[in-house]
Amino acid sequence: MKKQHLLSDSQAVNINLDLFLQPGVKFKSNIICTLILACLLIPKPANAIDITDQIHSPLNHPIGKPLNVRPLREQADRLLLLSKQQYADGSIDKSITLGLQALKIYHSLGDMNSQGLTYDLLAGAYLQAGNLKNAEDAIRRRLGIARDNQDFQTQIFALNNLGTLLVQKGEPNAAGKTIADALVISRDVENLAGQGLSLSNLSLVHTRLGNYQQAIQFGEAAVDFRRQTNDIPGEINTLNNLGEAYLLAGDYDNTISNYGTALRLARINLDLSNQLRAIDGLVKAHSSVKRYERAFELLAQQLAIAKSLNDPREELKYLVSTGKLYEQMENYAQAREFYQRALPLAKQLEDVKQEAELIYILGELKNR
Repeated sequence: MKKQHLLSDSQAVNINLDLFLQPGVKFKSNIICTLILACLLIPKPANAIDITDQIHSPLNHPIGKPLNVRPLREQADRLLLLSKQQYADGSIDKSITLGLQALKIYHSLGDMNSQGLTYDLLAGAYLQAGNLKNAEDAIRRRLGIARDNQDFQTQIFALNNLGTLLVQKGEPNAAGKTIADALVISRDVENLAGQGLSLSNLSLVHTRLGNYQQAIQFGEAAVDFRRQTNDIPGEINTLNNLGEAYLLAGDYDNTISNYGTALRLARINLDLSNQLRAIDGLVKAHSSVKRYERAFELLAQQLAIAKSLNDPREELKYLVSTGKLYEQMENYAQAREFYQRALPLAKQLEDVKQEAELIYILGELKNR
């Protein structure tokens, strides 16, 4: 199972808005046509379990007898460790089951800190399984614990994670307010990493809302904080965010500058996901200014990465993007060839939307 992650860059379980929102796609009424997020064709989990029901169900121990705390805590710690291992291995259903068992014990012991850590893990697992309802529940519970403990750093990242879920649910305005709360706390406690993360996510939210100038302002500020904290992965994400905002604003020079820097850093850090995102944006920017040779060079790099990852979805994206590039150049014979190669792959991946689009395009190109 291919992993998706929650947003904060530095938490054990992260929800990164960038990975949910498909890069380079204009904001439409169904925002999650891809943070994008094209994305959000996440498979439904089998037999999802409600957290609330689980943590309030009684433990199997005799009523009235004192708990033997140490064995219970050791058992819960083992369960949480196993849950993390299952999550890392991609066994999401098992991770959830084990995590809920650990959570039940921590709840009985009144161990709020361990409950918080378990909610972090469950939030990531539920999100990976496509269960947004339980993922949001876990994040809100994690946030509540952090507030009770006056744990400001965790509040910052939980609010950013919650903002991610709200975007994914199609509530970008609410997401922006939630992430803005995280920014206020970050500033109050002078948490530079939290400020960088919150500003970066606000940049992406405003891009989705079509507020490109605001998105650029937030993104430029975020880059400064990322660099102050030497947060290279965060800087790469923010540069890609900025590249997208500049692209949609029609500023191709700054688009190429930001995506280009993101691509260079991503290569140095072997970050294939962000390499692909940067390449996608650069292809759009270079083709917009008719630098077709450079666009084809970048597409070749995209295909090489897709093959190294054995990722048919990225191969499909390569075929479609190449077809569009040839179509833009009015080389309709080559465009048809790439679209025809893409069509069976779209069917194989059960990408109904892409399949329908390809059938339509091929029909339009039939006599050209």
